[in-house]
Formats: sequence, C-alpha cells, structure tokens
Amino acid sequence: MLKKFPTNSPTPDWLEIARTVLENEAKALAAVAARLNHSLTEAVELLLRHEGKVVVSGIGKSGHIGQKIAATLASTGTPAVFLHAAEAVHGDLGIYTPGDPSILISKSGSTAELLRLIPILRQFCSPLIAIVGNLNAPMAKQADVVLDARVEREADPLNLAPTCSTTAALALGDALAVALMQARRFTDQDFARFHPAGQLGRNLWLKVADVMHQDEAVAWVKPETPLRQVIIAMSHHPLGAACVVDKEHLLLGIVTDGDLRRVLLTHEEIQGLRAAECMTRQPTTISPQASLKEATRLMEDRPSQISVLPVVDPLSQRCLGLIRIHDIYQPELI
Repeated sequence: MLKKFPTNSPTPDWLEIARTVLENEAKALAAVAARLNHSLTEAVELLLRHEGKVVVSGIGKSGHIGQKIAATLASTGTPAVFLHAAEAVHGDLGIYTPGDPSILISKSGSTAELLRLIPILRQFCSPLIAIVGNLNAPMAKQADVVLDARVEREADPLNLAPTCSTTAALALGDALAVALMQARRFTDQDFARFHPAGQLGRNLWLKVADVMHQDEAVAWVKPETPLRQVIIAMSHHPLGAACVVDKEHLLLGIVTDGDLRRVLLTHEEIQGLRAAECMTRQPTTISPQASLKEATRLMEDRPSQISVLPVVDPLSQRCLGLIRIHDIYQPELI
C-alpha cells in the first residue's frame, strides 16, 4: 500500500509531504522490480541483435522520459535518438533506417500519436518495445516486447500528475541501458570517449600527469631540512605539502599543512625539529598515468580524506611531483 497524504491539515508539513512522495515512488519502483520477467531479457537481446540505432518515442511527460532514456542509451554504448511522436509524421520519420528498433513509452498504452505510428513503423521493419502502464492497452497488444511499468497510483494527492508512472518508465529505461552496457562490455574508457567534457569526462579522460605540479613548482626538502626551512619552502610553493626526498629523489615522506599543525600542538619547542621528525612516512601515492578518477578515489574514498598526493613513477620510484584535489576540480584546464 502506498502512503496517503495528510488531509485537512491547517499547517501542512512540507517535509512530510515530500517524504511521502519519495516513499511512494520508491515503493512503485520496488513493485516494478518485483514484476521484472523474461520480457526485459527479450528487449536486451532484441537491441543487441541490431547494429544500428534505437529510436525512442513518446509525447508529453513520457516524451521527456524518452529523451532521457535515449540520451542514456547513446552515452553508454547503444546508439539512440529521440523521436517526438507528433512530429514523426511530419517528416521526422526520415531518421529511420529499415530495421531500427523502436521503444515506445506511454502510461495509458493508448496514446493516439503512438498508435498512429505503429503501422508505419511496421513498414520500416522496426521491432517494437513498449514501456506501458496498462498491459491490456492497444500498444501492449501490438508490441513485440512489453515492459511492465504499471503503478498503483501517482505520488500526488490527486493521483493525476505523472510522478510514480514516469519514475517507473525512466527506471526501466535505465535498467535496459545498464543491461546493454554489461552485454557490450562497456568500459570506463568507452564512457570517457563519449563524455570528454565536464567534470565526469575530465576525471576519466585526463591523467594525473596532465594536471600535476612538478619541478620548481613543488617544495622539495631533505629529511635533515630544519622545520623552519620546510615551512618557508611550503610558503614559497603553496600546494599544501612538501615532498621529502633523498639524493636519488626517492620519496621518503610528505609534510602537509596538517602535519605542521600537529607538530605545533605536540611540541612546545620546534627549533631543533627536522623534516624527518614531522613528515608522514609511506604516504599514499599515485602514478602519473593514473586517471583523475583514480586520484579522486584515493583522496576522497577513505575514512580521513586527504587533499594532496605525491606522484611517483612506478618504474624508477622517483617522486615526480604533487597533485591536489583542487587540480582535479578546475574545468578551465580541460
């Protein structure tokens, strides 16, 4: 049972209303997941057999969902385009190549614009996948594969606004896209090729070597360097850390801003301290050929996050420089 909205409340609880919407949509998705059957497998296999594009069509809110499904398919290895159901019969059917599969989306399963398309799509030898909220509707009966997007009711108190139904259709599209990703062995490098811009593409496409600080931009110190000189070097090269290296430039440790604060908290007198006594030994490092995604994971996916990583050549073991979390989130460097 879906949760009911409070009625006749003199002071509406907006948080409770919003929570009810989210809980009802979550329950609707759980019901859709529980009903999944061989039809999803048939849809995946149908799309895998076709080497060309997929055409996704709908109108109204289902059309907006269709646009997102087409975009998700296209960005994850399944070429896809969106076709507005009303514009289709006014020339846009020209996007079809014979045999292109169609995904038709309709809550009622009786959308006139889509039903009008079906006989025409048959002429294009287009296999039809219907995402519908009524299994007895004309569209469900005429499709080759039917994905069940039925919902008990919408998430709004009037049971009118497309909410649970559009969420269900969108989630089925996502499920289809992810299954196809797996079937095509779609990798993060494939994903990067389709997403070269934005932070997502930046993290996948760029390497640590593309944005790291090296040579004279880095504060390099020896283990015997006095702490005062370490602080001066870090002030001249404000990257948040100094690399402690030996004469072969092998990394011995790193002195971060946090290390300096800890030293001040634990030592009344710092005059005689050296870098070796203040540094973090065996710090987390990264290869210059690692992706920014991997650098982000190393810095953020840990109990205590860090903001800087020494970059070490995996072959020579020489320390090459530093990369900061700020270097990853700088879109102007794309």
